[in-house]
Amino acid sequence: PNSGKEEIEAAVEAARAAFPGWSARSPQERSQVLHRLADLLEQSLEELAQAESRDQGKTITLARTMDIPRSVQNFRFFASSMLHHTSECTHMDHLGCLHYTVRAPVGIAGLISPWNLPLYLLTWKVAPAIATGNTVIAKPSELTSVTAWMMCKLLEKAGVPPGVVNIVFGTGPRVGEALVSHPEVPLISFTGSQPTAERITQLSAPHCKKLSLELGGKN
Repeated sequence: PNSGKEEIEAAVEAARAAFPGWSARSPQERSQVLHRLADLLEQSLEELAQAESRDQGKTITLARTMDIPRSVQNFRFFASSMLHHTSECTHMDHLGCLHYTVRAPVGIAGLISPWNLPLYLLTWKVAPAIATGNTVIAKPSELTSVTAWMMCKLLEKAGVPPGVVNIVFGTGPRVGEALVSHPEVPLISFTGSQPTAERITQLSAPHCKKLSLELGGKN
C-alpha cells in the first residue's frame, strides 16, 4: 500500500518482459481480452459500485449508473475502435512522393489517475494503452484505490498476460515520482492538479517523455 522505487523497478521489469508478446498479438486477439475484462467488470457491477461509494464518498446511485458502467464501456469502446485504426497517407502532387504514418505501441505507459472518478478514469487510461499493444504501470490515487485493487483480481480471469497491467499503490512523492522519472517508461498520462503536472514535466523532461496532462478537464 506504500510502494516506492523497489516496486516500480519490479513493475518495469514485468512490463518490459511482457511487451514483446503482447504487442505482437493481433488487434483481434487483444480486442477479445478487453471484451472479456469488460464482461467481468459488468458482472461485478453491484460489488464495484458499493466499494466505489464507500471508498470515494459518492452516492451509490451515481456509482451504479455512471462510474462502473462507463468503466465497462471504456474497455468495450477501445476493444472495438482498435479494429478500425488506419494508417495515414498523403500524396505530394508532381513530386512522386508519398508520406505515410504507421502507428505502433511505444512500450511501457505510466498512468496516474485521480480520486474523483477512481475506476472510470483509471480504465479510461488503461484500455487504450493495452488495446494498442502497450504495457502499463498504473498508479491510482492513494485516497481511492479499492476498485483498482478489485480490478487487479479480474485481469488474469480475462486473459490479460502477467506483466501487461501492473498497478502500484502509494503516494505521489514516493511511487509517483519513481514512475514518471524512470528512463524505461516513455509515456506518461496524468489527470490531476497543475502543481503536480509541473513536477511531472520537470521529471520527464530529461527523458523527452510523451506527456498527456489533463488538468481540470483540459487535456
